[in-house]
Amino acid sequence: MKEIQSIIQAYETFQTEGKKVALATVVQVDGSAYRRPGARMLVSEDGQLTGAISGGCLEGDALRKAQTVIFQQKSMLVTYDTTDEDDQKFGVGLGCNGIIHVLIEPIDYQNTINPIELLKLAIQDRISCSLITVFSVKYSKQEQVGTKVLLKEAQVFGDTASLNNSLWTQINDAVKASDSNQHIFLRFEEHDNIQVFIESIKPAIRILLFGAGNDTIPLAKIAEILGLEVIVIDGRKNLATAQRFPTANQLVTGSGDEVVKELNTDTHTVALLMTHNFDYEALVLEDLLPLELPYVGILGPKKKSEKLIDRLEKKGLAVNQAAIYSPMGLDIGAEGSEEIALSILAEVKAVLAKKQGTFLRNKTGPIH
Repeated sequence: MKEIQSIIQAYETFQTEGKKVALATVVQVDGSAYRRPGARMLVSEDGQLTGAISGGCLEGDALRKAQTVIFQQKSMLVTYDTTDEDDQKFGVGLGCNGIIHVLIEPIDYQNTINPIELLKLAIQDRISCSLITVFSVKYSKQEQVGTKVLLKEAQVFGDTASLNNSLWTQINDAVKASDSNQHIFLRFEEHDNIQVFIESIKPAIRILLFGAGNDTIPLAKIAEILGLEVIVIDGRKNLATAQRFPTANQLVTGSGDEVVKELNTDTHTVALLMTHNFDYEALVLEDLLPLELPYVGILGPKKKSEKLIDRLEKKGLAVNQAAIYSPMGLDIGAEGSEEIALSILAEVKAVLAKKQGTFLRNKTGPIH
């Protein structure tokens, strides 16, 4: 999400400056690669780069090809085969051993449904959606169909007319039948082996940060770097201020039994209880329970959360402890508020990604 946000911001800047741009997107990876499908890089005509399609080894060549695309105003598909000794110059910086297909598209500012305008539509609200990109490895030397359609619930944005009716019907059916949280890769032999990358774009993680003390400031800063949405909530108006939390998306002040009612939540929302106020958090937790958030973290020792849960259960409330993480954070030996913030956000990412947060070196098979 952070990369998309940065690309949109750069796109708008270049548009104001009158600079031509092209968008490079990783659409398929076979084997090992630093970045996965959906990785993007915006290239301006004067060589400015925003985003990345690798760890640095492909960007130079992709820049040159993107400038060709800008000049010719025709999209192209570039294949980097880092399993081939002749192409090892591309992979040597990463130790890659895969085949990476990168679609490079010229961006027409006058086209209100160009690929970046579709990305803007994708993230303008908190609705998961599917971005459709059509390409052909078989005919990689020819101009590509490219990124054409965005599906958002019942709405269709983009240029379906660029796809024949049969292909569009098959793509649409595949999206309806799939898990909207997963990318989909399709190949249609009946359409001359044309390939389709259906990218799942989910809302940014929204963090309900209960607590505006000094120890939550580093967490808000790191969350902003990661492109997360942060709402700071506290009963103390002198702490929950824009001066202390300049990157917060929203500041909410109020009593523990009032604040949750003012908040909007969804399946990509998590709550962090860091007020150091037991009674306040007991009221907040009671109101959070019906929302069934995927992650509710409670700062402090396990005994604290046990007492909170016990208080709620004595009131006859059912507490889903599977979604409660206390003490919250991964066990990385964190000391100090900055390291604790890192530990907490790493755990949030792991939980929402359904990962265990273990050492990658201990994992068998590919890491993705």
